[in-house]
Amino acid sequence: MPADPAGAAPVGWPTPPPGGYPPPEPDRLTRFVLRLYERSPRWAVPLAAVGCVAAGMGYALLSNPTYADPDAAPTCLLKLTTGLDCPGCGGTRALWYVLHGDLPAAARHHFLFVFALPFLAYLFVAWAGNQAFGWRLPELRISSKVIGGFLAAWLAFSVLRNLPWAPFTSLYV
Repeated sequence: MPADPAGAAPVGWPTPPPGGYPPPEPDRLTRFVLRLYERSPRWAVPLAAVGCVAAGMGYALLSNPTYADPDAAPTCLLKLTTGLDCPGCGGTRALWYVLHGDLPAAARHHFLFVFALPFLAYLFVAWAGNQAFGWRLPELRISSKVIGGFLAAWLAFSVLRNLPWAPFTSLYV
C-alpha cells in the first residue's frame, strides 16, 4: 500500500487514536495465573522450578537411558524419522552420567551440556536464592555475543556430529 504523504499510516488504514491503543485485556487464564502469582509466597516459584528439575533428574535416574535393546527404536522423533542426531541428542544420557559422577562419559555423550551445566546451575541458584530468600549473589553477566557464540557452537556441534566421515564419526552417540 502506498504511504500517506504525511508518513503516518498507509492509505486506507485507520489512524491510531491519540495516545495510542489501549493494552489488550488479559484473558481469564492469564488473570487467574496472575492472581495466583500475586497471592503465592515468594518461594513458591523457585520451589516449583526445583520440582521440575528434580522430576527431570528422577526420570533420567529411573529410565537409565544408557541401556537400550540393540533393536529398540529411537525415542527421539527426529532420529526416528531422519536417522540424524538432534541438537539435544545424548543430553539425557549425559545427565545420567553426571548424576553418577562420571564426567568423561557424560562429556562423550553431550560435551556442550556438560560444559553449560555449571553456568546453568549457578544462574538457577542465584535466581532462586534471590526470589525465595532475597540473596544477592554476584551476578553472572553473560553478553549477547557470548550467548550467540555458544548457540553457534551448539549448531556447529549438531551439524558436525551427523557427518558420516572421520573424525566426525567420533561425535556420534
